[in-house]
Amino acid sequence: MADSDRPARLVLASASPRRRELLARIGIEHATVIPADIDETPRKAEVPNDYAVRMAREKALAVHSDGAHVLGGDTVVALGRRILPKAEDVATARRCLELLSGRRHRVISAIALASPDGTLRQKASETSVRFKRLENAEIDAYLELGEWQGKAGGYAIQGAAEGLIAWIAGSHSGVVGLPLFETRAVLKAAGFIRR
Repeated sequence: MADSDRPARLVLASASPRRRELLARIGIEHATVIPADIDETPRKAEVPNDYAVRMAREKALAVHSDGAHVLGGDTVVALGRRILPKAEDVATARRCLELLSGRRHRVISAIALASPDGTLRQKASETSVRFKRLENAEIDAYLELGEWQGKAGGYAIQGAAEGLIAWIAGSHSGVVGLPLFETRAVLKAAGFIRR
């Protein structure tokens, strides 16, 4: 079999099981997972969209895999120009939820695909989300579930937090962690998806 006849390999530069599940929804079920190990500190005065795209690109470029395409992704929760952190402890998650309570925020989800020939394709989606005004008891109950752990902005829309969201305009899959419309377009351009 000639190299051009072999199916291209895809590496997902993420440890997120959600991204892998989302890829399966568009027919990509056999991606190899190699998490990228990069510094995710925002640069001084870096705006959320630029940060998300840079993180996706750096993740894709950080993972080396001979002959494979590498897909990196990043999701950022932003209030104005402020990038909310990934919640690693309950105090951070609580602060995020208190900030988001009753307010509209943006979720920027970026992807980048690094190809073996050096081509880099990248796209981003932006989604507006508004939480209902959260009572302290609702925040406490959500925090007890533990879904917030490691999540940008301290919540996971694919879990119980969805019941606290008054409306969403944009990509639901982008808020989960991988904007499928943009991901499909990039993978189709690279030949992973034929139709």
